[in-house]
Amino acid sequence: MSETLQSYLPVLIQVLIGCALPVVILVASHLFGQRSRTNYIKDQPYECGIPVDTDPHPRFAVKFYVTAMLFILFDIEVVFLIPWAMIYREFIAENIAIIAPMAVFLCVIVLGLFYEVRKGALQWER
Repeated sequence: MSETLQSYLPVLIQVLIGCALPVVILVASHLFGQRSRTNYIKDQPYECGIPVDTDPHPRFAVKFYVTAMLFILFDIEVVFLIPWAMIYREFIAENIAIIAPMAVFLCVIVLGLFYEVRKGALQWER
């Protein structure tokens, strides 16, 4: 085997594993999963050794989902601020105006937050 091919051997092995692993997982899921004919016990409700008397999946209130979506939305917006904060000095050194676009971005975030507070999206008691 030539030296060039030998240097690519680890990459080839990783690509083969990366292609084979999803296939193995899908086949195992099909054979042993919940919808398998041999696994009828999985369809029975079970919790702590005692048969379940109530619905196993209680419904969550819509306000829980709204609060979770708002948290994710603002969390992702903060993730956009991290790279800006990391390279701020480099842009200033190159005389690139970066503060104005970030100020507009932050204003949009703050306006969105004020809108949510005004509409009562963050009031849990409602």
